[in-house]
Amino acid sequence: MGQPAERESGERASEGAARSELPPGQRLQRGWPVTHYGPVPKFRPERWDFRVFGATADGEKHCWNHEEFTALPYTTVVADLHCVTKFSMVGAEWGGIPARTIVDIAPPAPDVTHVMVWAEYGFSSNLRLADFTSDRALFATHKDGELLTAEHGFPLRLVVPHLYAWKGPKWVRGVEYMTADRRGFWEERGYHNIGDPWSEQRYSYQEEPGDGPEL
Repeated sequence: MGQPAERESGERASEGAARSELPPGQRLQRGWPVTHYGPVPKFRPERWDFRVFGATADGEKHCWNHEEFTALPYTTVVADLHCVTKFSMVGAEWGGIPARTIVDIAPPAPDVTHVMVWAEYGFSSNLRLADFTSDRALFATHKDGELLTAEHGFPLRLVVPHLYAWKGPKWVRGVEYMTADRRGFWEERGYHNIGDPWSEQRYSYQEEPGDGPEL
């Protein structure tokens, strides 16, 4: 297991905690409710892998087993989590592997614009490449210094603090690079294609032209 590194710069680490107001329609949550669709998958380390595929720069699929993936450089990010069900958990410390690290190791082709993040049971969430590679997007293995529980996504969940939490799936297994946008699981079922909580982008009927592919 990779060891926690020094926290990122004080300015970046405190950014989420310093932002005292909540996005529109959100309420402050004490504790961390368990919310997910479907059963909690059983983790089998000998069968677990993480894959990067699709429009990669070299045309190849890249794959890490659990030991290899958790040995990648570890960092921490202090950030809020905003659930579309209207609760917000503020000031959590997330630990894991920056999404940008994956992009650096297994770069996308020049014409990639979006990614699809794939999780157990075929669950998926689409993201713009710029959102995926933002400074604080993280494949989290820990919260507040403790390993994630199975109910909260162990062994791996994506955290993208500036978007609603459904954009960061639990139980992640890989990333697909895409040269055009394609809706993920909840986006196909009426959730907003982008999911910015500060613009309250909750549902697809709120989308403006250019926000996403047609339903």
